[in-house]
Amino acid sequence: MKPKMTLKKIAAELGLSISTVSKALKNNKDISKENREKVQAFAKFYNYRPNSIALSLKNKKTKTIGVIIPEIVHHFFAKVISGIEEVANSKEYNVIIGVTNESFDKEVINMEMLVDGSIDGFIISLSKETLLKKDFHHLQETINRNIPVVMFDRVVDEIPSDKIIINDREAGRTAVQKLINEGRRKILLLTTKDYLDIGRLRTEGYRDALSANNIPYNKDLIIRIGEVGDSDDDQKILEDRIHKVFENHPDIDGIFGVNEIYAITALNVARARGIEIPEQISVIGFSDGILSKCSRPHLTTISQHGIQMGRLAAETLINRLEKMEEDHQEPQYTTHIVHTDLVLRDSTLN
Repeated sequence: MKPKMTLKKIAAELGLSISTVSKALKNNKDISKENREKVQAFAKFYNYRPNSIALSLKNKKTKTIGVIIPEIVHHFFAKVISGIEEVANSKEYNVIIGVTNESFDKEVINMEMLVDGSIDGFIISLSKETLLKKDFHHLQETINRNIPVVMFDRVVDEIPSDKIIINDREAGRTAVQKLINEGRRKILLLTTKDYLDIGRLRTEGYRDALSANNIPYNKDLIIRIGEVGDSDDDQKILEDRIHKVFENHPDIDGIFGVNEIYAITALNVARARGIEIPEQISVIGFSDGILSKCSRPHLTTISQHGIQMGRLAAETLINRLEKMEEDHQEPQYTTHIVHTDLVLRDSTLN
């Protein structure tokens, strides 16, 4: 077994100073090519890796980002993580991921554990329970410790931080306008409770489109959904609610779901009732995840561009971290809006 190497041991073995070895490992041109190649070859042979803890103590930076997401199985959040990882890796930052499973307590615990582990900064999308409680003390306390936070997708105005969002209201309006352009006039909306801003804003977009086209707003065509998990019971409850609306309003000719699960559940209920899609009803969802591509028929959807959102979140946080080293003035926070697209597939009349 090869002995474990340190900078001091490499320097002693090669008869060089520790400073020379450190610079050579970083390929610093102040060191001769001969010594750089010699040090790098020696380090490679002994599988030398810098001590990240020692480096963080010396530099007062861990080069580590904490990412907190509500759920790991959601295609959108997986895409965001991919974008974060891409940028973080390119800038030699590590990423640690925590999952809250929509729990306020788990969100607080995750942040406390990662702060104690010397995280440089956080990227977070808030849990549903945090938004319902409106308790953001853990975020403010983190910022008070000079640890920056970048929020994405689910954000709140109460916390001073950089934010990465889409224009949810405009995206909702675009989706419903597409249905109206097809001649749909009785459009079912599947949305969240209003404590989730993304659902509330997409609902406002739905109402904007109806109003712009002189179509009356009918609250009986709105299903506001609380927590819908992955269990069979949760899905059965949602399906039963959709069936009931169809029974009361058999002339529904359009459906807009503010997320992928809602839209595909409604699509499946319509098919189970013998309704032809898109000939009789057009359906549009949100997120453009793997389910949208695999549903039958394939689901027309709003793309949130999760990878782009992740890249932008990571770039924003890393820029903030690097700026903090040079600028000790009061920070000026930004809100970046990622453009969305309507992805046309077989559940609408293209």
